[in-house]
Amino acid sequence: MAAGRRAAVLSSVPLQLLLYLGGVYFLFYFLSTLLMIIYKSQVLSFPDGLLALDLSLLLLMAVLEAVRLYCGVRGNLQESELWVGGGLAVALISALLCVYFLLWQAFVLRADIIMSAVQLTVLALQGVLGLAAIASFASANS
Repeated sequence: MAAGRRAAVLSSVPLQLLLYLGGVYFLFYFLSTLLMIIYKSQVLSFPDGLLALDLSLLLLMAVLEAVRLYCGVRGNLQESELWVGGGLAVALISALLCVYFLLWQAFVLRADIIMSAVQLTVLALQGVLGLAAIASFASANS
């Protein structure tokens, strides 16, 4: 690089901000969903085996969310299409688990619907911004 020239910074600030806020919201989502599962298991008669399934899927979702946020933040800061793309791939699995908690769990409360809809919206917004960041990174590298 010639002296006096600066490289353009391609990292997406809106994506970074949404990843941070999405992580904070997921913490709220995880804790409230866990408390609602405990509440439903005490108040309602849960079918055999479904309580363990709901808890294990929620824990799997938490692990996937941590991996997704790590990939997204690392990929955005390093301007790497591969890491951001990996975060988007994990986001698809996380969205499928979110749909499970929205539609297919044993008992769905109104709070489940609202929180899962917000989580899906955050995932969709992060997906759009992630695709835009990948396009920005790819066009700069070509």
